[in-house]
Amino acid sequence: MRQIGLRRAAAFFAFFLVGAFASSSGVRAQSTEINDLKGQIFDAKMAQQTFGKGLAHCKELDGTNFYFRQRDRVLSLEEYHHSLEGLTQQRVFNPDTRRPWTEEDAIARWKQVQSQAAEDRTNCALIVHLPEMEKKLDELQKQSAAPNK
Repeated sequence: MRQIGLRRAAAFFAFFLVGAFASSSGVRAQSTEINDLKGQIFDAKMAQQTFGKGLAHCKELDGTNFYFRQRDRVLSLEEYHHSLEGLTQQRVFNPDTRRPWTEEDAIARWKQVQSQAAEDRTNCALIVHLPEMEKKLDELQKQSAAPNK
């Protein structure tokens, strides 16, 4: 009879440990999700601050264009690529390198504006989803606070 009591106690203890582990891993998963969301919100707010006037052009910044800050304009990647080819062929003076444009200069600048187009697209997507992310964070924080009360 005493062994039955011990078995029940051991079973109860094992059940308790499994439940505690499951709930703590659930809390950890939710905590990780909250931290990830906070990081995304921080990134979106930083993009919002640094992107400045580019925010007005987000509808156009779909990865095929990039925001040219110096002139507050959106430029097409395709047209920009053709311009770089023309600068190289005509050997126009490149003020950055202080010599005529070379094929290597054009390739480097092309990679740079492609990267900028992708970054502009990402920044706009983050900024557009900022209110949704803040709402989701608020909900997750309320859910994680509820079981602790």
